[in-house]
Amino acid sequence: MPAVRAQPWTRYSDERLLDMRLCDLKLTFEGSKLAPMRDRLYDELKSAGIRYQPHVWLSDEWFTPDGVGGIAAPFYLAHPRLRELEQSQMLEVEGGTPDWCMRILRHEAGHALDNAHQLHRRKRYRELFGSWHQPYPDSYRPKPNTKRYVIHLDMWYAQAHPAEDFAETFAVWLNPNSNWREQYANWPAMRKLQFVDEVIDEVGSQRAIVKSRRAAHPMSSLRHTLREHYARKRKYYCRNSPGFYDRDLRRIFSDHAEFASSQSAACFLEASRDELRAMVSRWTGASSLTIDRTLADMVKRVDALKLRLRKSPSESRVDLMMMLAVQTMNFVNDRKHRVIL
Repeated sequence: MPAVRAQPWTRYSDERLLDMRLCDLKLTFEGSKLAPMRDRLYDELKSAGIRYQPHVWLSDEWFTPDGVGGIAAPFYLAHPRLRELEQSQMLEVEGGTPDWCMRILRHEAGHALDNAHQLHRRKRYRELFGSWHQPYPDSYRPKPNTKRYVIHLDMWYAQAHPAEDFAETFAVWLNPNSNWREQYANWPAMRKLQFVDEVIDEVGSQRAIVKSRRAAHPMSSLRHTLREHYARKRKYYCRNSPGFYDRDLRRIFSDHAEFASSQSAACFLEASRDELRAMVSRWTGASSLTIDRTLADMVKRVDALKLRLRKSPSESRVDLMMMLAVQTMNFVNDRKHRVIL
């Protein structure tokens, strides 16, 4: 059975679609493009010797509720039309590729397994990761060069909270292509990976302690409109919202008609990406990953604004390097981060 029967809203314009309530989309998980990703996760868990299979349902975002061994996946991944809307509203589709989706699913499976077997209650867990009950911070300042944490999701997300540290460590351990024994051989983070390896060897074949199959915030309960949903989402991601880089970018590039024949800013940025990343890394000492993420945000924005070069390439490159250096450090030190529960 297809995930979504032919619905009139699949042909709606963005403006009309935004006025629909989420519950009225009548989406189902089974048969959607998410179902094969879930099944792939189950195969990986089984191959790793884990009996437990977290249930997965559609909601408004990625999360795993406390005390539940299941995963909520965002509704927009269930239908191509909703992916298009997500892209137009947020300038990206989180989990929109198979690789990205699996990265998040492995992470959330770590939370689900932690809940199902109450692993955070163990003394060794607390010694390695910290207290699971520690309040989530509104923001955090990652240390790009530390080797006490694994690297899985963007922006060194393992450093956000002890629960995220465990989930990220589990995701690296579970990934059949991670080669974690060699990659993290000389890292202090290896102790955390070894803990996961040992604890899964112990509980993997056991029945879960927590058996709740509750689905928090299912689609049928979400009565706000898509317009309201995206207004809240953009506010929450204020640093990522369209317009954050606009003032600085417009100082370097332009959308005036007199520059219509100039190279597009997006193409210029992409062509200069390696050089910019290397130079700014030398200036700031920041990780190349941080710089590349900032560049990616800028590319999206200049493309959306249809900006073009207004100066010579050499002058534009120098201006960009200065801007990027400042934005990179702001990105690391001050950016608020989403909490993936």
